[in-house]
Amino acid sequence: MHYLLEHQRFDHFLKAFEDGGFQTLGPTVRDHAIVYDEISSWNELPVGVTETQSPGIYRLKQRQDNAFFGYMVSPFSWKKFLDPPRQKLFSVKKDGMEVQENPDDEKPMALIGVKACELAAIKIQDRIFLEGSFVNPVYKKRRDACLIVGVHCYEAGKSCFCASMSSGPTFQKGCDLLLTEFVEEGYFSVVASSEKGDKFIQTLNLKRAPAGIEKKIGKQLEQTTQQISRKIDPESAKELLKHNPESPVWDEIADQCLSCANCTLACPTCFCSTVEDTIDLTGDHAERWKNWDSCFTLNFSYVNGGAVRQTTKSRYRQWLTHKLSYWYEQFDTPGCVGCGRCITWCPVGIDFTQIIPIFEKEANT
Repeated sequence: MHYLLEHQRFDHFLKAFEDGGFQTLGPTVRDHAIVYDEISSWNELPVGVTETQSPGIYRLKQRQDNAFFGYMVSPFSWKKFLDPPRQKLFSVKKDGMEVQENPDDEKPMALIGVKACELAAIKIQDRIFLEGSFVNPVYKKRRDACLIVGVHCYEAGKSCFCASMSSGPTFQKGCDLLLTEFVEEGYFSVVASSEKGDKFIQTLNLKRAPAGIEKKIGKQLEQTTQQISRKIDPESAKELLKHNPESPVWDEIADQCLSCANCTLACPTCFCSTVEDTIDLTGDHAERWKNWDSCFTLNFSYVNGGAVRQTTKSRYRQWLTHKLSYWYEQFDTPGCVGCGRCITWCPVGIDFTQIIPIFEKEANT
């Protein structure tokens, strides 16, 4: 059932999360970008603000309306809240060799404004951290406790290609509440998509949405899909990258790539990490920390005797081939959701949606 949430009641909506014991996280403007952070009021949202995104370019600009969620995607993904960039695992005291695990005492989180591609990325990380023999306990605790409020896209960026990856703009299952904003009418359609969401929505005392709302939502999503110009064929990319490790195309990319790791830091599905041990000057206290890492750093592939991937070419090839090909062998899915962050935040504007056709052309000659 679809309910109606007027713009002027959005603070009431946010207050309900606070009253439910949630830390409320959503989009806000900071440092000339739209980022995800703690919010408590509608006026902290990027109201009337959107972005220009294209290869190597990100700029904020004013919209011609007062849309609450009229942006594409933030340079930061939601993974930083579920899998913290830096996390203390445990500490050790020399006296008696006492080991103290670091408790994760974060409040349950309500993620407000999750786009379809971002939910798809969270579901990929669920497979990485929650399935198989080893479960990440911090991720599991935060993921089980969090409540996800999705928001339909009604404006696609020039870097987006989510439709190619079947990750947007239409939502997969997995969020708890789903909002669709109708800017001119000044309201949201709200629908519960899980048992947790249904329990929450009953506390809001909302009116039913007007008849025909589903048709309006479908039309909005169709218009968003038509705005998406970038595309790849994931099945073709999987085979092309796997079978062309020595292609000269890799050399051309390497001549541009800075090995800065921006793409992996912005990517909502990259999950590589490293472990760092520290010790104080007295030798009485040591700590172990888990930090995000990137396959673009030279030491990431270090083994006894040196780094396995010493060239930029080998590191870019590893990243893209894993993302679009070998990821299937590990998780039965591509490691890309088409959000376009890696294109926007590459300082030199490398766009792999334009690289795949070069491999296709090379394979056909």
